[in-house]
Amino acid sequence: MGACVATHRQSSDLKLVPPTAAMQHPAPGTSTSTAASPDVNVIIVGGVAGGASTAARLRRLTETASIKVFEKSGYVSFANCGLPYYIGGEVSQWDKLQVTNPEKLYGRFNLDIQVLKEVVAIDRTAKTVAVKDVTSGKTESHKYDHLVLSVGCEPIVPKGIPGITRPGHFTLKSMEDTAAVEDHLSSVHPVKIVVCGGGFIGLEIA
Repeated sequence: MGACVATHRQSSDLKLVPPTAAMQHPAPGTSTSTAASPDVNVIIVGGVAGGASTAARLRRLTETASIKVFEKSGYVSFANCGLPYYIGGEVSQWDKLQVTNPEKLYGRFNLDIQVLKEVVAIDRTAKTVAVKDVTSGKTESHKYDHLVLSVGCEPIVPKGIPGITRPGHFTLKSMEDTAAVEDHLSSVHPVKIVVCGGGFIGLEIA
């Protein structure tokens, strides 16, 4: 039995509610600086390199803003270039893949990091986002003054190929993907493995 790992990616989609004409451009004299008000709310959609780094940088620019990060996966910051090395055994400890975690980011930067939370809709007129709890399925609304989209991308899984959804076929982009591939390799011990896609992850996993 073989294993197939796809590493090419495509952009994720969010449902956007179109803004009114008045909201497409700030009014004359309006400041866009987050440091202008102690009550400003910044929401960042997505963590890892883009979202987590943006949140840390914003905190260095202003100590008063409320900064929230919503990350769909269970990990806000990890070394994606290290995923193949964990599967290959060069990185032996799971925790070594994590650059930081919500607790450390809160303690150091006072950032509100929420994992397993997926932003499923954006209302640009009301300046709200709908956030779904991945575990419970419940959705709640959060208001923002400034919104940063750092949703990343998803691996491209070719459609129309017979058997592409069978067990033993994986994507490799996240910590969860890595755990699934490792579990399969350790339990099934495949003889042949096909890697679909190049780039640093594809080449290193090969």
